[in-house]
Amino acid sequence: MSKPLSLFYAVVAVAFMFATAIAISHNGWLAVSLALLTLVWIGSGFIVRARLRRRSQQ
Repeated sequence: MSKPLSLFYAVVAVAFMFATAIAISHNGWLAVSLALLTLVWIGSGFIVRARLRRRSQQ
């Protein structure tokens, strides 16, 4: 994975975590939704990294 793409995934993940932290004090369902979105986003980063690595090895 290129450095700019890694940085993009990291910054967006931190933004989702920050939004989750704020949402905890306001709305429980929103906090749960943002936490799940954060986990999906981080997981998608691992998937993209694996696919790009597999593509570069061929």
